[in-house]
Amino acid sequence: MKLKTVAAFFFIGASALVFSQVDELTPEEQAYRDSITTLNIENATIANSQEAYNKGIQFFSEKNYTQAISEFKKSIKFDPNFTAAIYNKGVAENEASKYQDATKTLTQLIALKPSYSKAFFQRGRSYQGMDNYSSAENDYDASIKLDASNPKAYYNYATLRFLQQDYDGAIKYFSKTIELDKDMINAYNDRGSSYRMKGEYSKALADYETVIRKNPNMAFVLNNIGSTKSKMKDYDGALASFNRAISIDPKFHLSYNNRGVVQMYQGRLDDAIKDFKKALQIKANYSPSASNLSGAFFKKKEYDKALDFANSAIKSDKENGSAYVNRANAKEMLRDMNGACEDWNRAKELGIEAGKLYYAGNCAN
Repeated sequence: MKLKTVAAFFFIGASALVFSQVDELTPEEQAYRDSITTLNIENATIANSQEAYNKGIQFFSEKNYTQAISEFKKSIKFDPNFTAAIYNKGVAENEASKYQDATKTLTQLIALKPSYSKAFFQRGRSYQGMDNYSSAENDYDASIKLDASNPKAYYNYATLRFLQQDYDGAIKYFSKTIELDKDMINAYNDRGSSYRMKGEYSKALADYETVIRKNPNMAFVLNNIGSTKSKMKDYDGALASFNRAISIDPKFHLSYNNRGVVQMYQGRLDDAIKDFKKALQIKANYSPSASNLSGAFFKKKEYDKALDFANSAIKSDKENGSAYVNRANAKEMLRDMNGACEDWNRAKELGIEAGKLYYAGNCAN
């Protein structure tokens, strides 16, 4: 009986015990396990960054720049040193005209890769978009020094020189662009425009015509040819070019306006008026065509209409000096000399020579 009791007690006690076995890791084994864990985390981070980057590239290719920027931001958040994501974010911001954001992004990239020529080129675009020409030139210059074979850097540098009316400088850099890429037709066109601004019309035509040989369907280049021939007083040639431009692009308001000017020169007032009105039909607030209509109706001695269109031109563009001259001329014929003198004076202030002459001849004491 005693033995039975002891046995029962042992059984009950044994059923209540818990045994655990601990496997101690050596320091080397613990370090290995930690490194594997870290590697897995890093791999997951890189995978997430790459996934967001790929989405950004896809949105960029679809020209959905807002979404592209968002995905590139995610990619960079996962991997702050992912330079391709930083670069493409800056490019997308430029394409979206978010130039201040692009400047910050590309400055971040340049800090990581100070010899990356494309980063300087893109930041130059950002500065140019903000009209900070000096900083843009510095970045284009840096880009060229790091990679002298990039025609786009020379091209953008040339456009800056053109915008600042340094036409010789523009011609120099457009020529370098063409030397590096003979198929960059915009460089020929823009060099032609630089020559045209200098009054070197034959050279301008040669460049424009090179573009047309490469691509006969560029309406804006045909318009440039027409404008240049008009300056050379080759009015028939100018009309032919404007006609071709309009046949390619029937909504090209500039060519209607410019063809109207040529027809004014040739004394076809009614045809000119039709062209100016067509330009305004396409682009209702196009101040030059409204001003030209004012001049055409003045020639037809329809002074009320001349006044109305001059008012319209000035409403669309308060800096249109020619419109003030035309309005002043109409006011003079409508016996409003005080108003005429005010407008001639304003035209003079805007640098219009006719305003200066009319004001001096009719208003100065």
